[in-house]
Amino acid sequence: MIDLHCHILPGIDDGARDLSESVKMAKKAVEQGIHTIVATPHHLNNRYENPKKSIIDRVRELNKALREEKIDLNVLPGQETRIYGELVEGFENGEILPIDQTQYVLVEFSSTHVPRYTEKLFYDLQMKGLVPVIVHPERNQEIIENPEVLYKLVDKGTLTQVTAASICGDFGKKIKSFSLKLVEANLTHFIASDAHNTSNRTFKMREAFDIVQAKYGNDMVYLFQENAEIVIEGGHVFKEVPERIKKKRFFNIF
Repeated sequence: MIDLHCHILPGIDDGARDLSESVKMAKKAVEQGIHTIVATPHHLNNRYENPKKSIIDRVRELNKALREEKIDLNVLPGQETRIYGELVEGFENGEILPIDQTQYVLVEFSSTHVPRYTEKLFYDLQMKGLVPVIVHPERNQEIIENPEVLYKLVDKGTLTQVTAASICGDFGKKIKSFSLKLVEANLTHFIASDAHNTSNRTFKMREAFDIVQAKYGNDMVYLFQENAEIVIEGGHVFKEVPERIKKKRFFNIF
């Protein structure tokens, strides 16, 4: 498996505290069947700044340490950037790092809302040849309350990534239910760990795919796994036609 979203780099955000914890996370990932991880430290998220150059250097150092530990895991450079109005300029200035320098850019919203300028910003990114990927939309309160916001973005070419732990229920029953609704409505394209450590924010990839397989079958699992491979190759991911989530029906679940 490929994990497109993980905070495995040591000591630079709220993920691995030091190299020792990075190594523990790497071992845990291999146990899950993960062979490639995209290291995605926070950038411009409150107190963290991790521009492109520093991430590439730290990924190189971590891969060297993993080879010395004989851990069969390859780490690729990436970045989880909190949305801001000058994101295009940040890319042009060499601060923004798409996944392994492909066209795919991980973008994070706050937990409460989606900025009004998002649609225009994502359009501008796409005009630069980039593909915005919204991370963990299932944990954004505005999207939960009004799924039409996400539908409109996906319908215009934005991709999304749901967190494995959300599918497993680690963030609560409501978020689990909404995550599965996103899968059913073709409003998400990747499942990734967003792992921060080996205790309360670990990988859960295998467990999440087991749930998806039991509920939707092998084809859906293959779709998510193949899309992760395609991203690393810089290709065009598989996208089914997105569907609207009916708000009233969703809230009747609870």
